Amino acid sequence: MDPQDLQRLVTQTMPYGKYKDRLIADLPGHYLAWFAREGFPPGKLGALLALMHEIDHNNLRSLLDPLRGR
Repeated sequence: MDPQDLQRLVTQTMPYGKYKDRLIADLPGHYLAWFAREGFPPGKLGALLALMHEIDHNNLRSLLDPLRGR
């Protein structure tokens, strides 16, 4: 994992779909779980969604709080 990926979670938005323009860090767990079941998109977006799914699944969202607003 690239350490910058954690910063990207709180700065990059979802580019399409129901949650378009929402920060990846703010995507709901059920949406991330859907991607985990159906398949993450290719490339960097998919890697970020998979990382956010792991963070959410392990109840570690609070670890991103210090990165917000940098």
